[in-house]
Amino acid sequence: MATVLIVDDSPTEVHVFKTQLEKHGYTAISAESGEEGLEVARKEKPDAIIMDVVMPGMSGFQATRQLAKDEATQNIPVIIITTKDQETDKIWGMRQGAIAYLVKPVKEEALIGKVKEVLEK
Repeated sequence: MATVLIVDDSPTEVHVFKTQLEKHGYTAISAESGEEGLEVARKEKPDAIIMDVVMPGMSGFQATRQLAKDEATQNIPVIIITTKDQETDKIWGMRQGAIAYLVKPVKEEALIGKVKEVLEK
């Protein structure tokens, strides 16, 4: 089954997403920061990435932009999941290279549906 990298500095969010993904047969791995997310993505080559935006150090927008520019990771779909709910945030996130943008709190059906959708592209 597909591997999904969760990049979020909140242990609670990581636990919730990981539990939901694993319940639906996905392998979930995690990173606590944008910088760590880049390292793990390069090393593990996940099938998709769930990216928070508001994190200490490198933001999810910056990490997504780096992933999109890097030949080793540019084909990994990034789903931004954040509390930033303004239309301008969504547009900016998509311009950085994200393939989808969801606003927290995310219902399990929405999360799994979006992961399935991006993996089928």
